[in-house]
Formats: sequence, C-alpha cells, structure tokens
Amino acid sequence: MRIFLRRLVWTSVFVGLILPIGIILLYRVFPPLATPLMLLRDTPMQYDFVELEDISPNLVKAVLVSEDQRFCDHTGFDWKQLEIVWEEMVHTGTASRGASTISMQTAKNLFLWPSRSKVRKVLEIPITLMLETLLPKRRILELYLNIAEFGDGIYGAEAAAQNHFNRKAKGLTRGQSARLAAVLPNPLSRNAARPSQNVQKRADKIQGAIKIAPASLWSCL
Repeated sequence: MRIFLRRLVWTSVFVGLILPIGIILLYRVFPPLATPLMLLRDTPMQYDFVELEDISPNLVKAVLVSEDQRFCDHTGFDWKQLEIVWEEMVHTGTASRGASTISMQTAKNLFLWPSRSKVRKVLEIPITLMLETLLPKRRILELYLNIAEFGDGIYGAEAAAQNHFNRKAKGLTRGQSARLAAVLPNPLSRNAARPSQNVQKRADKIQGAIKIAPASLWSCL
C-alpha cells in the first residue's frame, strides 16, 4: 500500500508540476504543434505559427488594448480587474466583463479544455504562474497571438489575416487589426471580414483606445 501511495504521489507531482514545466520550457523555443481546443474542434484546422516580428504592431496594440491593458505590469493576474468583477457580482449577481489576462488565456489555450468549469479555473492558476515565471512577456504574447481562435478552425494571427483579409499578419491595417481583436471574446459567432454592427462598434472603440493609450502599455515588448 505504501509503495502504491508513493507512486501515486510522484505520478501526481510529475503530471501536475514537472510535465507542465518541461512543456513550457520547450515553448520558449518551439511553437506548439496544436492545442487541446484545436484537437477538440470538429473542423479543419488553419494554423500557421509566426514570430511576433511577423505580426503587425497594429494587431499587437489592438489585442493588448482590448484584452489586457495591464499585461506589462501584472504577474499573471489583474487584481484590479478581479476586484471590479467581484464588486459587480456582489451587487448585481452578474459581471459585465471577464477578468482573464492574456497570460491566463494562454495557459488555458495551451493546456486546458475550453468549457467553463471551476476545476479548469483552479488549474489555470498554477499554469499561469508557471508561464509568467518561465517565459518572458514577449513570448507569452507571441504564443497567445498564434493560438488564439479567430473563427471556426482559424487559429492565430497569420491564419486569421489570410482567411479574413487575404494578406499576411504583418500587413494588417489598423482597421483590420481592430476587427480581429473585436471578435476574440466570441470568435465563433463574430466575423472580422463581415463585421456586424456590434463588432464594428467594438472595433471602433478599440481604435479609439489605442490612440490615447500610454506607451507603457506595450513597454515590455
């Protein structure tokens, strides 16, 4: 019985700690071949990993402004945003926004399943801490921009740019970048190439936010 328990403990440590650390260290150099979401989706996969230099700065800024304005300042978790969401939950019973950072979304996309559950959110915490500890901010953002879903079966900036606008990610305009960022909260029901009124309104808001954003917003890149 002792041998069994010892093996169980070491197996748990390996699966829960050592294995993710090893995979994250590989991701410092090598791109992911696929993510759990890519494998779970029952659609053809469009995915082409590119370096951050090959992604338009317009898209980088649009995503930071819309998804995580404190990306360069936090260590994985935006406590200010979490406090706002908590206050909304206490007073209204619901939240008008999420509090997931780009680091948290990258952790989820790289290692976990897409459905909302308390178990997944709990697992997201240590993986996010590992990412922030083992990878520079620039690499975390590079990974996120390459594995984020921009449409049904469309993963990453390069596939999104080619699919929606017939151009490489490096050549995305401000307007195109804002529309791509606008679909991220719900890429299966929003379309960057044929934006609805709500998507275009959100894209216009993103462009406006970029114009007034301080340089510190992308200082870590």
